[in-house]
Amino acid sequence: MAHIIELTDALSNKIAAGEVVERPASVVKELVENAIDAKSTVIDVLVEEGGLNKITIIDNGVGIRAEEVSVAFKRHATSKIKNEHDLFRVHTLGFRGEALPSIASVSFLEMTTATGDGAGTKIVVEGGNEVEKHSAQARKGTEIQVSNLFFNTPARLKYLKSLHTELGNITDIMNRLALSHPEISFRFSHNGKSLLKTNGNGDLQQVMASIYGLAVAKKMIPIQAESLDFKLSGYAALPEVNRSNRNYISTIVNGRFIKNYALVRAIQDGYHTLLPIGRFPILVLQIEMDPLIVDVNVHPAKLEVRLSKEAELGQFIANTLKAAFHKEQLIPDATPSKKQKIASEQLAINFDKEEEKADTPKPLTPPTYTYQPSQSTAPKAPTELPTSDALPNEPPLFINEDLVEYDTSQTTEEIEPKERMPKMYPVGQVHATYIVAQNETGMYLIDQHAAQERIKYEFYREKIGEVDRELQQLLVPIVLDFSTDEFIKLRDQKAKLEEVGVFLENFGQNSFIIREHPTWLPKGEEESTLRDILDEALTKPQVSIHKLREDAAIMMSCKKSIKANHYLTQADMEQLLDTLRDASDPFTCPHGRPVIISYSTYELEKMFKRIM
Repeated sequence: MAHIIELTDALSNKIAAGEVVERPASVVKELVENAIDAKSTVIDVLVEEGGLNKITIIDNGVGIRAEEVSVAFKRHATSKIKNEHDLFRVHTLGFRGEALPSIASVSFLEMTTATGDGAGTKIVVEGGNEVEKHSAQARKGTEIQVSNLFFNTPARLKYLKSLHTELGNITDIMNRLALSHPEISFRFSHNGKSLLKTNGNGDLQQVMASIYGLAVAKKMIPIQAESLDFKLSGYAALPEVNRSNRNYISTIVNGRFIKNYALVRAIQDGYHTLLPIGRFPILVLQIEMDPLIVDVNVHPAKLEVRLSKEAELGQFIANTLKAAFHKEQLIPDATPSKKQKIASEQLAINFDKEEEKADTPKPLTPPTYTYQPSQSTAPKAPTELPTSDALPNEPPLFINEDLVEYDTSQTTEEIEPKERMPKMYPVGQVHATYIVAQNETGMYLIDQHAAQERIKYEFYREKIGEVDRELQQLLVPIVLDFSTDEFIKLRDQKAKLEEVGVFLENFGQNSFIIREHPTWLPKGEEESTLRDILDEALTKPQVSIHKLREDAAIMMSCKKSIKANHYLTQADMEQLLDTLRDASDPFTCPHGRPVIISYSTYELEKMFKRIM
């Protein structure tokens, strides 16, 4: 057996560097976080050649005293904790005490620092070895210059990507840090070209404008909520503003940007049915909580944290987002907006009406239209199309409002659904697929299939969740045969299936018999619907009851809704739009596709050059 020896500090630092310093972006992250913890209000980050040539961080923080400069480069040296008590009440962005010595062990590092009381200190460290230290004239704060990164670990250089990729990683880190600390002015440049500049006035929306653009920042809604354990703040983009990946979701816990899959899932749940499948929101969510319930020391790069109340936080986030969107009118404007060019200097955003009037031409007052809806707007009996086949207790394709009382208990008390969706008057169809409607504010296009999908989805979602179901006995029971493995999987999920209205009895070796089903199943398609639900359970054997109910409601709503190329009468269109206004979320179908898009009267007149 080989002898056990104690590793030298130099070798230990190189090993630690493998965990902490993966690439130039890691250096930027660690040093900027140190500058933030040093109470800096202005931080400059200057990068050359993607960080491979040189990285310079300049801050105006508290600085380091001369007698402590050398100590800062020792392993596990830190000013951020003093004892075990501090270990579990971390209020800073990092305390592992490995970043500075790890960076110095794989680079040439120069640091000049001063506390503002007397002369400053300059130290030079090459490959972990201190080669120079002396007094120097310096302003209050710290300047660190890192060059020749990974000069003594050539294997690490092999894993670095192209200059553009490394620069992209640094830019992402700087964006997250700026979003996490809008109260700090960040100035980030590459090869002398400014890439980010924030003014540090604490306005998160202005920071988002400098990163994502003014047009996106204007389509953000504020998020504010507080519970006994958590406080949420930030901005969430309207569903119409979305991206193809999760990279635009920023979750910040006590000022620290983190990656947490459970919280991202909670955010997606908050956008449930408002985004198309495969699309993700732009969102910055700042979470404040007691440091006692968050462990920030579980990841070398401090990107992951352990939350002791993760499930409660996730539910709180989802509910907060749902409540915020339920107060908004989510009809996207189809008018193409002009591309906004953002200068390198910080753009000030003012969303007050008075300033907006000064920046944009004043719209002409739209003409007042007088509508005379036909007498068929409120038929005395349900108007059915041949494809509906609705049951008496299922919402028909078009139904008079006074025939059915909809449950609005899940809507917010402050804003009624009809206030969220304006009254619209249909004037025709396009390709027997899209309803054209108008009102005093402009023109609307409504996808008739998506509209009825939303209506039926909300109906089935409510019915599936009911405890006391009305069951219909079958004169001829349904017998379903399965393979042995399918039979075992379904047998193990019988309790879950009963929660969504599927009642299975063993019938033979690998068969089930169904003797009854809920009366609200789509008429004429009871057997095929039951089979589809069972297929869903087989495809996702670990699915929860909630997910199974949701999938069943979506499936039934899609199957039983009117399709494209289906002509509707004027009364049909009027009744569909009136019923849609009673939905709790009338703006998207269950798959997240938009139901309605709008064209304002002002924009229509601009397009036809009636106004200039």
